[in-house]
Amino acid sequence: MRRNQLLHHFDFWLFGTVLFLCIFGIAMIQSAIAGNEELVNSARNQAIYVALGMVIIVVVGAIDYHLWGSLTRIMYIAIIVLLLGINILGEAVFGSARWFRVGIINIQPSELAKIVVIIVLAYFFSTHRGRIGEFRILVQSLLLTIGIVIWILLQPNLSTSIVVFVIWFSLLWISGVPVKTLGILGGVGVVLVIVVFALILSGVKIPFLQDYQLKRVLDFIAPDPNARYGDTYNVDQARITIGSGGLFGMGYGNGTQSQLRFLKVRHTDFIFSVMAEEFGFIGTTAIISVLVFVILRCLRIARRAKDDFGALIAYGVAVLLFFQMAVNIGVNLNVIPVTGLTLPFISYGGSSLLSLILAIGLVESVAVHS
Repeated sequence: MRRNQLLHHFDFWLFGTVLFLCIFGIAMIQSAIAGNEELVNSARNQAIYVALGMVIIVVVGAIDYHLWGSLTRIMYIAIIVLLLGINILGEAVFGSARWFRVGIINIQPSELAKIVVIIVLAYFFSTHRGRIGEFRILVQSLLLTIGIVIWILLQPNLSTSIVVFVIWFSLLWISGVPVKTLGILGGVGVVLVIVVFALILSGVKIPFLQDYQLKRVLDFIAPDPNARYGDTYNVDQARITIGSGGLFGMGYGNGTQSQLRFLKVRHTDFIFSVMAEEFGFIGTTAIISVLVFVILRCLRIARRAKDDFGALIAYGVAVLLFFQMAVNIGVNLNVIPVTGLTLPFISYGGSSLLSLILAIGLVESVAVHS
């Protein structure tokens, strides 16, 4: 009976589309490394992560998602312990300690924290559905969120912290918080951003923000025109790479900016620029459309969920995918400051990929048990 239920309700369109994006990502990583000996194993490693991820989707999809609701307290404590451990045992990369090194594998707890936050908040809001508008419930949900964000900020990891707050705000909205309350929260958020930008421009030191993070914001707001090969180098090269692709691109493996290695971090943060150079505007639009299709499938499953908990999980995953995709593309186009968010299912990174695949497995679980 359970096998029939799994086969009947399992969303094969969602599974197949995610698999396509992952395979496409492997191909893009292989092209992006451009024969770099230090990155030669990146595509192979990503293929291993993808194979493991497909198993995770099926296994997690077969497990009733209500089980995770009963384990929220344990998961919440466990992720805080992992994030605390980063400050002691973490390996520093690009100015922040975010990874545990286990053999050849780097484990990034902050990526898993995004999924834990979705489950914890979905369970919290679903169990307090009739009282969402109460001030006490609002504060409790915010404290739950801050309880995880504070340890992510200490790494430091500002971009993931913002993602977690976006998930919290989105699930608040979806849970039915009064529009007036959302407006107040949104207004407070806008004011805080303006104040932070003003303080940064004034040269004031802000807690939880490192010097390199402040420099990224300053370079975005008021870039130094003489810093062509300095602080804005990566963004400048990304824009050149995207522009050189034109309408149809130069063809797979033929992009000059990436193959000649002018573009840095091209297999992770700036892989969108490699796509644009090789496949042009038409190709990148097609891939963005495929990513949007994945998000729409998550929203479809959310609407068909049998309870609020399942619906909020699927909605939370959709928000995560959309926000991370939008931010990554925005960074490549230089419309927002540089962050470390990857392009879902395409950028290189085992922790990021497996966390997002785990999220898809949760959505499949909601579909199977709907």
